[in-house]
This record gives sequence, C-alpha cells and structure tokens, in this order.
Amino acid sequence: MIMMHRITCVVGARPNFIKVAAIIREFRGRDNWTCRLVHTGQHYSPEMSGSFFEDLEIPPPDVNLEVRGGSHTQQTASIMMAIEPDLINHRPDLLLVVGDVNSTMAASLVAAKLGIPIAHVEAGLRSGDRTMPEEINRIVTDGISDYLFVSEPSGQLNLEREGVPPEKIFFVGNVMIDTLLCFREKAAASTVLERLNCRPGHYVVATLHRPSNVDDDRRLEQLARMLTELSRDIPVVFPVHPRTEQRLAPVWLSGGQVRLTPPLGYLDFLCLTSQARLVLTDSGGIQEETTILGVPCLTVRENTERPATIDQGTNLLVGVDPVHVLREAKAALQRPPSSEVRRPDRWDGMASRRIRETLEELLAARAGVAPALL
Repeated sequence: MIMMHRITCVVGARPNFIKVAAIIREFRGRDNWTCRLVHTGQHYSPEMSGSFFEDLEIPPPDVNLEVRGGSHTQQTASIMMAIEPDLINHRPDLLLVVGDVNSTMAASLVAAKLGIPIAHVEAGLRSGDRTMPEEINRIVTDGISDYLFVSEPSGQLNLEREGVPPEKIFFVGNVMIDTLLCFREKAAASTVLERLNCRPGHYVVATLHRPSNVDDDRRLEQLARMLTELSRDIPVVFPVHPRTEQRLAPVWLSGGQVRLTPPLGYLDFLCLTSQARLVLTDSGGIQEETTILGVPCLTVRENTERPATIDQGTNLLVGVDPVHVLREAKAALQRPPSSEVRRPDRWDGMASRRIRETLEELLAARAGVAPALL
C-alpha cells in the first residue's frame, strides 16, 4: 500500500523561489506526494518573480493570489485573506513554508487556525534584532509550526533555548544550497559578465535592500557614496532592488565605476557572484551562497541570523558605518583569494531529500501507518 500525502508549498519572495525550487523538484518526483504550489504574489515584478520560475525550472503555480505591496501589516493581512479559501478548498495534509518573509508567516497563521499541520523550512534562525520584520516572521512561524527543519546548528540551539521540544526539530541542511549546487553549471553559461563588461575576479558585487539600510535617506546616501569611493579602485556592480530604486539618487553614485543594473535573474546573479572578487550585501541568502562559492562576503549589518557563514564560511559582519565598511572592503581586496572552501555541515545538496524522508515518517506516524507499509 502506498500512502498518499497532499502538501501545499507557499512561495512569495525571491529567497523563497530559490528554496522552494529544490523542494518542489524532490516532492513532485515521487508517486506518493501531491504537491500544490501557491504563489502569493508578494514579489510581482518580472525581475523579482517571473524569471525565477523559468531560471529554476519551477512549474507554474497552481494559483497566484496576486497580493501586491503595502505596509507589512497590509500585505500580511491581504495574504491571509487570499490564502484562506485555497487552504479550505484544497485542504492539504501539510502546509510547507520556507524562510522568513511575510508570505511565510501569513500562510502559517491561517493554517494554524484551520488545524493544518505546518512544516517550517529554515527554522530557528535568529538575529536577535526584533526591529527586523523578518525576525518577527521567524519567531511567529516557529511558534506555531509542528515540524521545524533547521539549516545550521544555531537554529537548533535557538529553538531549544526557546523551549521547543527536541522531537519537533530536525537538522536537515540548507535547501538554498541544494538549488545552488543543482544550477551552478547552468549558471556558468550565463553571458552576464560580457553584458556588464566585467572581468572575472576584477569587480565587486553590492546589494542593499534591508529597511534599516535603504529606508533612511541619510544612511542610504552614505552607503551609496561609499560604493562610489570603492569603485575608484575596482568596478562595483550594483543590482538595484525595487525598494532601493525608489530612494536612490543617481548623484550619490557619480564619479566612480558603479554599474547599476535592474534586479537580475537567478542564473545571471549566481554567475555574477561566483566570479566576483568581493561581495557586499545585507541579504541573508547571499551570505550563504558566497560561503559555498568561496567568495569573500562583507555583510553590511550589525547582526546576522546565519552565524555558520562566519564560523565556517567566507562572511564577515562589518556593521553599517560606511567608513568602516570601506576600510574592510579595501582590506579584503588586498588579501589574496583563498582556494579553500569550508562547507557547513549538511550543506551538501541533500537537504530536500532529508525533508521529504522525514515528513514521510512523520505523516505516517500521525496517520498510524507502520513504516513497513509505506
């Protein structure tokens, strides 16, 4: 007898696409799983959404809720109201959510109210900074989830400190790395370097999108001028997030070699970062990707929820003071590139398989079916 499982996966923002790609591939390749994909529409521009389906070979979503912008509260409420009918009409055996975006928390809240079990992938990460919207999303989602899949040891430690029973926590590894390893060879064929007139190893990639960095005009101006100063030594490629574009004044980037681009698709961006001399970012996912790529990364934040990228990777937390960031960037450029890549435990491309195998056992036990009958 084959026990069938019905799962709903929710995707909404750029990091979610990267993580869900590996999960969808793992589950949809199995006869005993029916996997429904719900796109909330949280990132709705072609650059931030549509291209990711194509690049990552994700099947079209079963439904697009087409939720648009607004404040965090407005967006969360809109997603909750939009996804509730879908979960009622297609009631799954499990809701699977990833990461820490508004879509993740909103869908989880609705599922919890409906009594649908929740699995949170990338659980337990904590920055310790509750001014970050993502931190609130993480804490709430973990608090109402039934199964918590952690990507690094810090996630397990954080959950245990918060009193989560150990039997709910599963250290499976990093699904974002599953996707990176799967598509690395395909990304290498990208022509993005030629299009941007970049030489491998002779440019810096910068990304900024955190509210703490870009919603304050003075801080954004200082960071933009810092990039301009850095670009006098080496070209800086700056893919501009829609959030940042609304506030960025071109004059702040004049006089150097800063090359502005629209948001890039996954394959182009992976190719670009993989051959960069240095990456400056405030993105959590890019900290992880550069760790596997062996590219030095400076995180322009006061904290990180991904300490494995510092302890075992190429990441360095440098704060937000532009003078200090510039000093650290120039120092990093003076250090010879390292050929050694330290890969955190279970960042091996097998996280999605571990999740699927674990869920098969858990759902079978919940239904009272012996493993031998699966």
